[in-house]
Amino acid sequence: MSVTIYGIKNCDTMKKARVWLETQGVAYQFHDYKASGISADKVRDWVDRAGLSVVLNKAGTTFRKLPEEVRQALDEAAAIDLMVAQPSMIKRPVLEVGDQLIVGFKIEAYQSVFA
Repeated sequence: MSVTIYGIKNCDTMKKARVWLETQGVAYQFHDYKASGISADKVRDWVDRAGLSVVLNKAGTTFRKLPEEVRQALDEAAAIDLMVAQPSMIKRPVLEVGDQLIVGFKIEAYQSVFA
């Protein structure tokens, strides 16, 4: 089973997720989308599967720094473009396990996938 975790190397939540995977003996690939970028197709797939409100990190400073009129007028296509241009606007981590997708780190969700 293929396991890939997407995020930003220095994010505290990412570190917790990676430590959890390692302590459980789960082999994974790490994709740092701040360093390596992320494709619009990949972000669109996540949005299609999990929903824009789950994938878009509205709590982060990058999103909050957007002008109010931009935030209010943000549709799905524009949000995907912004997440590709500024990957820190994507919630972290994004975990792909085979055909399953988990956005964010909750131990219970990880345990259910790797039980």
